[in-house]
Amino acid sequence: MQEISWSDFEKIMLVAGTIKRVEPFPEARKPAYKVWVDFGPYGERKTSAQITRLYTVENLIGRQIIGVINFPEKQIGPFRSQFLLSGFETEAGVVLSALERLVPNGTRLS
Repeated sequence: MQEISWSDFEKIMLVAGTIKRVEPFPEARKPAYKVWVDFGPYGERKTSAQITRLYTVENLIGRQIIGVINFPEKQIGPFRSQFLLSGFETEAGVVLSALERLVPNGTRLS
């Protein structure tokens, strides 16, 4: 494990947002959804997420998540990913990072 400095951590924009829209992503190489999230003052952003094993479209809408919003955009097939949806890879599938209580969209993890 490589240690990082506090200033390195401060560069990472880990921000709370609410999932507003989810669509299947049949063009993806691995099963995935297209996910749109409202990050408050940072606007709505979209990503591709391989979270189909544990989540349905219906149970994702309205869920508050943690995203990394300051990575460069990434082309995933015909789709542009604008943030990284954080989660934990398990044998059962990816478990989304979740908040214990609701916070305003755009609140930064500290």
